[in-house]
Amino acid sequence: MPEHQSIEWKESWNDEYLKWICGYANAQGGTLYIGKNDSGVVVGINNSKKWLKDIPDKITSTMGIIADVNLLYDGKNEYIEIVVEKYPSLISCRGKYYYRSGSTMRTIDGVELERTLSKSMGRTWDAVPIPKATTDDLRQDAIEYFKEKAVAKGRLTPEDVEVDNRVLLENLNLYDDDGNLVRAALMAFHKNPEKWVSGSHVKIGYFATDSDIRYMDEIYGSLIEQVDKTMDLVYTKYMKALIDYEGIHRIERFMFPPDAFKEILLNAIVHKDYRGCNPIQISVYEDKIYVYNDGIMPADLNTTEKLFVKHSSKPFNPKLAQVFFKSGMIEAWGRGFDKIREACSRYDDTPLPEYNISETGVMVLCKPCERYMKLLHGGEPAANNGRRWPKMAEGLAESEIEKMRAILEYLQESESIDNAKGRELTGKSATTVKRYLKRLCEANILEPYGVTSDKLYKTLQKGKK
Repeated sequence: MPEHQSIEWKESWNDEYLKWICGYANAQGGTLYIGKNDSGVVVGINNSKKWLKDIPDKITSTMGIIADVNLLYDGKNEYIEIVVEKYPSLISCRGKYYYRSGSTMRTIDGVELERTLSKSMGRTWDAVPIPKATTDDLRQDAIEYFKEKAVAKGRLTPEDVEVDNRVLLENLNLYDDDGNLVRAALMAFHKNPEKWVSGSHVKIGYFATDSDIRYMDEIYGSLIEQVDKTMDLVYTKYMKALIDYEGIHRIERFMFPPDAFKEILLNAIVHKDYRGCNPIQISVYEDKIYVYNDGIMPADLNTTEKLFVKHSSKPFNPKLAQVFFKSGMIEAWGRGFDKIREACSRYDDTPLPEYNISETGVMVLCKPCERYMKLLHGGEPAANNGRRWPKMAEGLAESEIEKMRAILEYLQESESIDNAKGRELTGKSATTVKRYLKRLCEANILEPYGVTSDKLYKTLQKGKK
């Protein structure tokens, strides 16, 4: 097959050929062979395994597109075939636009660039069609997960989701006029959006100091599933829950309210500028959390104060936002910041997160509530009716305080306790247990009840009979 407008032979790979791939995508498509000389004879390549990984990564990271990269054989010689589809929208390579014309590659600029760009005006990044992608490429579990949440939240009816995948995605406006799936569909439902857009994942790290990272994880998969996976990991592995008490009820108190953090995470995933090819980055410290993404905020929403007052909703990725809205995971009309405020207010008046908005992205700082900080620095959990553990445990060793906690945990499920049960729970003598129970009576958690050989105590906790 001779060289012509859509065929090119190269003996070895050079990053300069990314321009040719860009030119093919902007013209009629084409094929680039690596490992053939100017006569079309296969001369072979070295380290084919490396190039099969590096070339697709370079194409995706520089242009945000995907091309078929195949390893072929001619006898013992290996060579690579790169097949590029024509893209409906204009593609850039490192900020410049190229076009294959005849046997030459030229730069699109000036009046021609303005005219070409105008053809794609009105189309957002997430609305760009992806040639050759089909519903078979999507993860069925992700689609079923979307359906389940959408019906549970009342955003779709059972009848709405009892259709095949093509109809469902058409109803979500995830096809273009030519029948191509758009980026939002691949990002939301593909098992590996990274294949289509580099940086489509979440990175989490735990930091002892700014320069001392102790451990980290990365969350991949469909964006619709990344949210819960990230929440589970942050609140089970990265976020230390401190133990507090309300009355006799044991409470796990986190640094930052989960409902508020989920809204921050959703904002990062849905409104991120994925062209930056950087993952969302969550940095967890003992007493604060940072969440960074390559987001672009509207010019009139550039401070924390402006975000937490009434404002219009201007999603950066409207089609992706619509998918998450239909799932019930986000609200319309900018309600996300109201939900953050409400969640922080309910959670011991946790401070509102602070937003640092710049041209390169959005950094969110989440600070803990005062109660959490007191527990973190050695304060004892609260007892009933405003009394504090130090008051109730005065004169007791730490080991004895733990014994009293065992009694309190038992009383969360039981309405009464006697001395015998107290001895069983604590391993202490009858006299010592009597002293513990007396202190709980003084704290208005217990009161004597009945007369037996082992005096019975019942709880005063509200809701107990």
